Amino acid sequence: MAKRLDRRRGRPRPPKRARKRPRLGALTDEQLLEMRLCDLGVTLEGTEIMRRIKRVYREVAARGIDFRPHIWLSSEWFSPDGVPGIAVPFYLAHERLIRLEQKMMHFAEGAAERLCLKILRHEVAHTICTAWRLHYRKQWRQVFGRFSAPYPDSYRPRPSSRDYVHHFDGWYAQAHPAEDFAETFAVWLRPRNVWRRQYHGWPALRKLEYVDALMQEIAGTRPPVRSHQEIEPLSSLRTTLRQHYRVRHRRYGSDWPDFFDGDLRKIFSEDDRFSQRETAAAFLRRTRPAIREAVSHWTGQHPYTIDQVLRDMIDRCKELNLRLATPQRDAKMQATLMLTVQTMNYIHGRGLGFAL
Repeated sequence: MAKRLDRRRGRPRPPKRARKRPRLGALTDEQLLEMRLCDLGVTLEGTEIMRRIKRVYREVAARGIDFRPHIWLSSEWFSPDGVPGIAVPFYLAHERLIRLEQKMMHFAEGAAERLCLKILRHEVAHTICTAWRLHYRKQWRQVFGRFSAPYPDSYRPRPSSRDYVHHFDGWYAQAHPAEDFAETFAVWLRPRNVWRRQYHGWPALRKLEYVDALMQEIAGTRPPVRSHQEIEPLSSLRTTLRQHYRVRHRRYGSDWPDFFDGDLRKIFSEDDRFSQRETAAAFLRRTRPAIREAVSHWTGQHPYTIDQVLRDMIDRCKELNLRLATPQRDAKMQATLMLTVQTMNYIHGRGLGFAL
């Protein structure tokens, strides 16, 4: 190719210098928070998340389905309607960004391998549904319901129901027909193929058998929808990390009813007899990670949301000068129960107070 000349001087222009990318590992949290998402300079190639993606590709291929949904980095996990691809949160492309996510949100969704693979299997289900337009089939609607049904702001799960598989926490299959299919597919795709035994006698087995037959039907065929469009790719996101986390804090922050002082006083005490005991605030701070993890596991709510309520509990305990009045094991169990019920109230949108 001929070199382009600088007409003013009649000699080749020097090549443009590549923009120097920051070394993310050397930046402080404050420096990172001032960076724009599009300037992070991270890619999927050579990362741990890419290794996991390829593992799920192999799982799909082993079922005879010749399909690899395209993947791109964005602000969070999602698979857009009409696009058979998966957006992966940017922080999974760099260990330093994972640490920042954990600090800002108390949890980096997908950093742990087991959960990451569960997410990928779920998201692959959405891409296959889109690529083969499965939700337009009459039998799909008969088995899972109307794909076009509006997504609820909240849903009331039935933990004892055997009409749905269990894949994600929070009984997520019950949220919407699209999620019911994705959760069912994810269980079906898991290695070792134990779903027939695991769900024997459950009405949900019919859904798994339908997915099994449906995947055999599309195996070896080309999907009619093959768009490689990338929605909200990282390169297009001009917000800073600080702005990004401010939005996420608002999304996952709690709009909870006030805790009744009486609830806390049934767990802790302000009586002078316990003045030498550990303060309730110190106890909750010490047990905070374990309580938060337990409530998140059973409710499926984001740890950041739960942590906001714990923070309010700790602040109120300090104001009331409460201290431990029962064995630590009992106090931890009661605090976990109180927080769990308040979380379920939040999920159901009832705004109810809770009395122990």
